[in-house]
Amino acid sequence: MSIDWQAVFNVIVVVNAVLAIITVFKEKRDIAAIWAWLLVLIFLPIVGFIAYAFVGRQLPQNRLFRLHNHVQMQINDRLNEQRKQAGNQDPTPADLVAEKNHTVVQMFKETDAAFLARKNKVKVFTKGTDLFHRLIEDIEAAKKSIHIEFYTFYNDQIGNLILDLLVKKAQEGLEVRVIYDSWGSLGTTRKFFEPLRKAGGYAYPFLNTHSAILDFRLNFRDHRKIVVIDGMIGYIGGYNIGDQYLGRKKKFGNWRDTHLRIIGSGVFGLQSRFILDWNATSPHDQINEDQVDPKYFPVTTTKGLVDMQIVSSGPNSEMQQIKMGYIKMILKAKQYCWIQTPYLIPDDSVLDALRIAAKSGVDVRIMLPCMPDHAFVYRATQYYARQLSEEGVKIYYYQNGFLHAKTMVIDGEIASVGSANLDYRSFKLNFEINAFLYDEKLAMELTNIYQNDIGVSELQTPEMFDQQSTWLKFKQTFSRLLSPIL
Repeated sequence: MSIDWQAVFNVIVVVNAVLAIITVFKEKRDIAAIWAWLLVLIFLPIVGFIAYAFVGRQLPQNRLFRLHNHVQMQINDRLNEQRKQAGNQDPTPADLVAEKNHTVVQMFKETDAAFLARKNKVKVFTKGTDLFHRLIEDIEAAKKSIHIEFYTFYNDQIGNLILDLLVKKAQEGLEVRVIYDSWGSLGTTRKFFEPLRKAGGYAYPFLNTHSAILDFRLNFRDHRKIVVIDGMIGYIGGYNIGDQYLGRKKKFGNWRDTHLRIIGSGVFGLQSRFILDWNATSPHDQINEDQVDPKYFPVTTTKGLVDMQIVSSGPNSEMQQIKMGYIKMILKAKQYCWIQTPYLIPDDSVLDALRIAAKSGVDVRIMLPCMPDHAFVYRATQYYARQLSEEGVKIYYYQNGFLHAKTMVIDGEIASVGSANLDYRSFKLNFEINAFLYDEKLAMELTNIYQNDIGVSELQTPEMFDQQSTWLKFKQTFSRLLSPIL
């Protein structure tokens, strides 16, 4: 008896389509992601379902964080009490900027319980050598605790140097805790951190995943970069721990990024975020997150100039707080809005905000790397760069190595520096953290850094995009179809 292969094929196609529809619609997600996954599941019958098993499923509810916003509120109350004890003080220039932009401040208070931390000292780093030199100095000088959380913690030269320092500090009796992302730190196994554990420290992969390859929550990555030392010094930005971030990889060459060193009450926001992430990750050694412990939140007497809010977002919340902050900044800009991001895959809301700003006469500039590190992501980035260029946004390709900075500055008043890119993944899938900064001097410093970067960048005109080959434009358009799940 001969087999009617055409009939078999038709049955497989129909069954696959039905299963694809059931699979995608059984979980709540936005319409763009639904269509993207339907495209993958229907046109790649078996491969598509395997991909969905690893990167398409939603984060299980029982693994979500126990978000205790009242901890943030306790910190805010404590800071307000300190201000009262200090007596009435004349407002600083940063206070005036924060008051002028009170709607931004209020939005973050409402969506993320992000308190306004005043009078911080902030140092900007754009070179990995300078950043790691200072970070190593701070680790060596630590007296009580070292909390580290990175997407990437590689087993390479700088990774081993940092690990050796952490082992030494743990042997001295300090509390040393490390969170790393198993996917972002591919090649770094649990065994790598064994010397730290033997010395009395702790290290776990984010959410305590056992394997980056076999983890069925691959889509949800800990992209945050947090360091808190003695509860008094904090680091936040785009750098990870690895030799490539020091320009030691030929593939990327010079690595251009932006990172902040913070002293002041702004560190409390980093510390509280770390504690929540630690308790969601560690099966043991939990930190009391129900109250503000002076051990982790020491009284600060820093007299800096910068007001800030530390804002985090992730798939555990539907608010997309950092994206809301980006949109708010873009729409508030009256003179200019300058952005640096390695990935440009905005959703419709961000795309419309950029269009509105550009059409309103605001000088909107977006600086991107001139080289890819992920093929599909880069082609999708090029698609949106071409589209925005036609809308009046100035697109620059950074030529001096790989641009990884995630910054936004508007009108020389407000700036954002952190881990979140201008893409779907950072908005909806990754766990991210940014510092939103209210200070004219710091905003102008970041503006001047941007202007210096323009000196080694190339402006991409609409005519240059039009001259791209048909094949390249096809790859860009096809990659854009998958943008909601890239």
